Amino acid sequence: MKFFIDTGHLEDIRKAVELGMADGVTTNPSLLAKETGISFHKQIALICEMVKGPVSAEVVATDYEGMLKQGRELAKIAPNVTVKLPLTPDGIRACGVLSKEGVMVNATLCFSAAQAILAAKAGATFVSPFVGRMDDVGEHGMGLIREIVDIYRNYEWKTQVLVASIRHVTHVIEAAHIGAHVATMPFKVLEQMYKHPLTTLGLEQFLADWNKSGL
Repeated sequence: MKFFIDTGHLEDIRKAVELGMADGVTTNPSLLAKETGISFHKQIALICEMVKGPVSAEVVATDYEGMLKQGRELAKIAPNVTVKLPLTPDGIRACGVLSKEGVMVNATLCFSAAQAILAAKAGATFVSPFVGRMDDVGEHGMGLIREIVDIYRNYEWKTQVLVASIRHVTHVIEAAHIGAHVATMPFKVLEQMYKHPLTTLGLEQFLADWNKSGL
């Protein structure tokens, strides 16, 4: 399973790259708006220089023509830009066109298996079901991931299931159990993955024993 970092914060991305755990990055207008003093396109360009894998950049247009125009502009920033399009009728239509033009597309704001089927039919590179947001409203986010993965296995669709809106380590583990292709997470979740109190205590004990040995 690939790990993407869900952020626009350059320092967090740098840390993830140093760990060797940044296969890609996902951004959205909300995340990028938190980083002040730098333009949207420049932020994406800098991230694409840091990470060689796919970097998702989202359009803000809601109409078909606007999505196509913005999507093509974003794709010109770097070859690893993945254009994020919402799973609306205009978004699906734009996804089909951009995919045929060789542009990577991340079909975002997915909340149903039906939407995921449309994304695959339109040729999306990734489909992004939002598990955390579904959990927030009492639905079973990881259940949707399992359903989509099961459906995709029936066909030769190349669309990858990208688990988004990850809130905690358990989401990552469940995604791996199910067989999702990608998990995109805040850097703090990635950090939590390698932390365990027994690891800390064990290391302290080993070092204490070593120091006592006089070796």
